[in-house]
Amino acid sequence: MLRATKECTYQPVCVDVPSATEVVLGESMKLTCIACMKREEIKARTRVDWYYTPTKETNIYKYESDRCFETDGPFKGRLRWIGSKDLQDLSIYLSNVTYNDSGYYECHVQRKFEFDFFTPSVTIVKDITLLVKEKASEDTTAFYSEILMYVLLVFLTFWLLVEMVYCYRKISKSDEQNQDTATNYLAIPSEQKAAPDTPVTQ
Repeated sequence: MLRATKECTYQPVCVDVPSATEVVLGESMKLTCIACMKREEIKARTRVDWYYTPTKETNIYKYESDRCFETDGPFKGRLRWIGSKDLQDLSIYLSNVTYNDSGYYECHVQRKFEFDFFTPSVTIVKDITLLVKEKASEDTTAFYSEILMYVLLVFLTFWLLVEMVYCYRKISKSDEQNQDTATNYLAIPSEQKAAPDTPVTQ
């Protein structure tokens, strides 16, 4: 018999993935910042600072204590917090991208632990180099996949033709052999043809 001993706890799954680095002019994109928590960081207080560096480092967005702060400047009104509730995904959304948005972005994540006598902290920095383009880059993977598909189609067509020719020749050869056998049999005089065995009578 199974008995409950204590309440089960579940830790959300976190996968650290890099951010996209290219965006088309006028579109929107997610600046991805993933900072997976360790076991001891689950109850830590989290603060996030986003910086943009065209020529000098500038703070453009901040998250702290469930509140978001947007600074004045060219990004005002175009940034939106889309982080997860467990504060492992700390991403922001950038809308209506301009050429001036190209540059170097940094996501600074600070987690502060609260103990009885001291409050240690850990800082994680994620960087993104963003390039704004006039149009989207061609997907080389899709291009090469399409070429490979056509090559495979040509190969299969050629192989099918070879098989058809081989089978046709084999059937034709078999028909010729059967016809020659029948012709040779008809050419034998009737008296030389094997007569059926006469049943023995007593």
